[in-house]
Amino acid sequence: MLIIDCHAHITSSDEKRYPPRANKPLRVPIGTGSLDELRQVSLANGVTAVRAVHTVSFYDYDNRYLVDAAKLNPSWVAGVCTLDPDDPHSPGLMQDYIRDYSVKTLRSTPGNKRTTFDHDGVRKLWKICADQGATVDIFLMNHDHVESAEKILREFTEMPIGFCHCMDLKPGPLYDRVLGEVLRLSKYKNLFAKVDFISTGTEQSYPCGDLHEAALKIIDTYGPERCVWASNFPNSLWTPKVTYAEHLRIFTDALGLKEDVKTKVLGENARTLWFPNL
Repeated sequence: MLIIDCHAHITSSDEKRYPPRANKPLRVPIGTGSLDELRQVSLANGVTAVRAVHTVSFYDYDNRYLVDAAKLNPSWVAGVCTLDPDDPHSPGLMQDYIRDYSVKTLRSTPGNKRTTFDHDGVRKLWKICADQGATVDIFLMNHDHVESAEKILREFTEMPIGFCHCMDLKPGPLYDRVLGEVLRLSKYKNLFAKVDFISTGTEQSYPCGDLHEAALKIIDTYGPERCVWASNFPNSLWTPKVTYAEHLRIFTDALGLKEDVKTKVLGENARTLWFPNL
């Protein structure tokens, strides 16, 4: 079975060449988080290719490590950059990254200092992606941003849009509200759910049964052809209760998915969207 990891953050230990952000960079445990480690752990778990995602929490909007890594490894890496929609230089950078650096996707944050997706800078970046055959992952994590997110989703109905972490779905007082919104947003037929929130949101160890029902509802509502798996590497930082192998095993075994569903969610959908040459 083809397996593609659709969301893995990478950082370099070379902080001279790739300096971290000045303001409180979120560091991974020493010796983890590099593209080399990602390659080792992904291959050890039967993963053929990955979408490497720029790490804003460490680099702010400086994408140099991400784009260099993507350019040097086009056979198995699809780059996902993150650019500041408030910065007028971002559209030009997006064009360069798509053209020259094997970047396939923009991870889109809200504009106006992360307050709204209904923003000219956001639209300019999305239009470049649409015009250049790239895609967008929408970083919609706040219920207050749903209205503005829907406005721009209605404007871009043909371009594939990845749904990062399904609004950070997790157990707790907001669980029903957030799950309800995630399911309602399935009406946008070009929206693809990253069903990776089990490892980031769980309050339990493997097999993380507190979020199985949500994952199964999302896969059923969106359809298995519009859902993708992701590891949230480096797991030492982002999923401390669950290892890379365990999060994959939730989808290969613990959820009880049918074989045809697993085939789509674990690899074939991602191949179609981001790795057509595999």
